[in-house]
Amino acid sequence: YKYKQLKPYNPSQMMISNKFKILRFLALSILHILLIHIANGKVHHHKFVVKSSSFRRLCSTKNILTVNGQFPGPTLKAHRGDKLIVKIYNQANYNITIHWHGARQVRNPWSDGPEYVTQCPIKPGNVFKQIIHLTTEEGTIWWHAHNGWARATVHGALIIQPKPGHTYPFPKPHAEFPIILGEWWKEQVMEIPNVANKTGGEPIISNAYTINGQPGYLYPCSKKDTFKMNVVYGKTYLLRVINAVMDEELFFAIANHKLTVVGKDGLYLKPIETDYIMITPGQSMDILLEANQLPGRYFMAARAYSSAFGAGFDNTTTTAFLIYSDSHSRRDRKTPSLPNLPPYNKTEASTSFTKKFRSLATKTHPINVPTKIDTHLLFTISVNLLNCTHDKPCTGPFGKRFAASVNNISLVHPDIDFLSAYYYGIPNIFEMDFPKKPKREFNYTSDKLPEYFLSTAFGRKVLVLEYDASVELILQGTNVLASDNHPVHLHGYSFYVVGWGFGNFDPKNDPKNYNLIDPPEETTVGVPNNGWVAIRFKADNPGMWLLHCHIERHATWGMSMVFLVKDGPNPKTQMLPPPKDLPKC
Repeated sequence: YKYKQLKPYNPSQMMISNKFKILRFLALSILHILLIHIANGKVHHHKFVVKSSSFRRLCSTKNILTVNGQFPGPTLKAHRGDKLIVKIYNQANYNITIHWHGARQVRNPWSDGPEYVTQCPIKPGNVFKQIIHLTTEEGTIWWHAHNGWARATVHGALIIQPKPGHTYPFPKPHAEFPIILGEWWKEQVMEIPNVANKTGGEPIISNAYTINGQPGYLYPCSKKDTFKMNVVYGKTYLLRVINAVMDEELFFAIANHKLTVVGKDGLYLKPIETDYIMITPGQSMDILLEANQLPGRYFMAARAYSSAFGAGFDNTTTTAFLIYSDSHSRRDRKTPSLPNLPPYNKTEASTSFTKKFRSLATKTHPINVPTKIDTHLLFTISVNLLNCTHDKPCTGPFGKRFAASVNNISLVHPDIDFLSAYYYGIPNIFEMDFPKKPKREFNYTSDKLPEYFLSTAFGRKVLVLEYDASVELILQGTNVLASDNHPVHLHGYSFYVVGWGFGNFDPKNDPKNYNLIDPPEETTVGVPNNGWVAIRFKADNPGMWLLHCHIERHATWGMSMVFLVKDGPNPKTQMLPPPKDLPKC
């Protein structure tokens, strides 16, 4: 045999070889971890401390509820498919819950947030950990308190970027700005519903609207703190606009600039170029702005769209500055002109904007509109009146008290949440017979309705949906007391708006005009004044889910109902068990 001559042992080469193997192992491990993160999403941890904080607005100082001492609250950022774990510490003197508006919360209604629907409130001094697992959401959604009137100051943006390695369906903007439209009251906000409940009348009107927490240039003691958005000529910016106002739809515009709407409610739309938007409470919109005007200062402004005859509303205008970076001349320091906003009661301006909504419906952003419907629903949404429960007349119309309803049932909350009662089989908390259509049919949008239509009935009824049912729901506005544009939000789901119109829904003819090709996918839809909207969705998310008007006075009066979606056939289609730290009632 010829023996193979072995190389002499070299310790330094062995060390280099081992180092290379270790580095390669580490690199492969890091790559493996990154691939897992991309596939499963990153986990973000946040701490929300709900507490009373002092703020000065409109020449006076008062304490308001805040998260982490901020108004608006902190902006959270994530990528599509990520998970957020938010620990909520209640250091305030009020109960609190937090809702993740626009997040589907698949199989996890326990972290959805509406008080006495999916959880009992977090009491002062207590802590609750909420888990938000993002799935198909992409764009701008938001979070807000969901008990009493706390959301007037407890709210913030949740920005969801595309998955790592993916891009927007439009050119990447130079920068982005959250634009949160809100309100300010000189009075203590948390006491407003209690006072209104005692009198039976409307809650008091706000003293100002705000942009990112500031009333703006037109209000007293507010000029120097007006929100300023600095831009560079020739660049494009992404505005993430949220209507966090309690009780009014708003028109919004920027003087001399076109707006291009590219998304709504965390879902993309075909681009819409417009001079203004109409955005309802609860809605969020992604808007591209091209900085293409002469250097200077330009007002952005918002004011009410109020279509309800006789209803009070805040008729003031909030403003902020759009400022070009090279604006230095005296001319630039002059007070700019306001944008041309539609009149407050211009329903035509509202509908001419919203009728343009269309889903992208592309290979990268497909849609899946249910076409074979097995569950047909018709819900009337009405403002009602009830007799007073004491000897003195109430301050509502005709000496009565305001109420509101869905299918003439005004939701009242039990002493324990609906979801826990369902999960643990606690009897006599709710009934499972919410009507699929009004028990009494009438000319819903007639100018003259008999007085006996004004009343409603209280109830704790839920509507049961089979898992994976294909649902078509007609939301029918009425003129029972006064018609209005109702922004209706469905928790736990997005849905396709396949049709809308004025007057009464015609089941024979209106479906012929449905858009089943590229209907917009939304989570909060405005039901037009004295009109209707047709939405479709698959009931593939088990749990208890609230549907309600996002005008807070209407929700407070009872314009809400609850869906119970049954579990599916296997563990991956069934509701998760409750967390160990779920608040107790």
